Amino acid sequence: MDPLKNTVHVRAKALELGFDRCGFAKAGKLDEDAFRLEEWLKNGSHGNMDWMENYFDKRVDPTKLVPGAQSVVSVIAGYRFKENEVFDQGHNAPKISKYARGRDYHKLFKNRLKHLFQYTQELIGDINGRIFVDSAPVLDRAWGRLAGNGWIGKNSMLMNKTHGSWFFIGEMIIDVPFVYDGPETDHCGSCTKCIDACPTDAIYEPQKVDGSKCISYLTIEMKETMPDEFKEQLGEWMFGCDICQDVCPWNRKAEYGSYDDLKPREKVLYPADRKWSEITKKEFNDIFEGSAVRRATHRWFVRNARIAEKNLDID
Repeated sequence: MDPLKNTVHVRAKALELGFDRCGFAKAGKLDEDAFRLEEWLKNGSHGNMDWMENYFDKRVDPTKLVPGAQSVVSVIAGYRFKENEVFDQGHNAPKISKYARGRDYHKLFKNRLKHLFQYTQELIGDINGRIFVDSAPVLDRAWGRLAGNGWIGKNSMLMNKTHGSWFFIGEMIIDVPFVYDGPETDHCGSCTKCIDACPTDAIYEPQKVDGSKCISYLTIEMKETMPDEFKEQLGEWMFGCDICQDVCPWNRKAEYGSYDDLKPREKVLYPADRKWSEITKKEFNDIFEGSAVRRATHRWFVRNARIAEKNLDID
């Protein structure tokens, strides 16, 4: 087995499949990240996302997910598109976070990663491993950092010079060695734009986010009555939030994505001549078929739309 040869070929195949970057990290327990995660959970920063408390050991140690794991292969693909920017600049309307305006990336990534895993099997032979696309207790950003795909920004997002933070992450955890990359240097410097811009003060310190205050949490995960204190702070957002990413200087320089399936859908940007809060359940399911937006469910999406429309003075 030649780790260098395998690294070169697997990385080349990942780029051929359309991923923008592919990095390699040595599998092992994430001691520092384990400490931060434990503190985050103790502080209740996960709100009602009780599932974050499950499988703690597996979250911080990939060998618990794949026995004998030696490597974590981290891949990313960008989703910055001109169509989103044109819409955001020219429309006074409730907004959906840019990552959810196209096809659900989970399905796209899973298919591409299956091809990458099969190629790795053909290249190396008998291997044991699994692919992950936000579908199991894996700390995607931590592994992306260790695999050289970026640094952790002050808003806790993984980011790099080429794509900012406008990208999705996926992994292969396998039981073969590669030539490993090192973490990328932090390039946020003294900038605090993301912290200053957050309307709910969810980013209370660099790399520390109170998830229970984040607009993405409030509009996606909170399946209950919205507290009055947050309604005005939601502003125009009815699913997710891009504020801390929109103000980031690195994101303004980011390259545009190449996966057409991740581009925003016309019917999501420009629905029929009616308010979002008036769409029926059937319309919701039709418009957002194969979209991450369906995670919010029709009921809570309509709730969020009403709040956003009121904030925007849309009658």
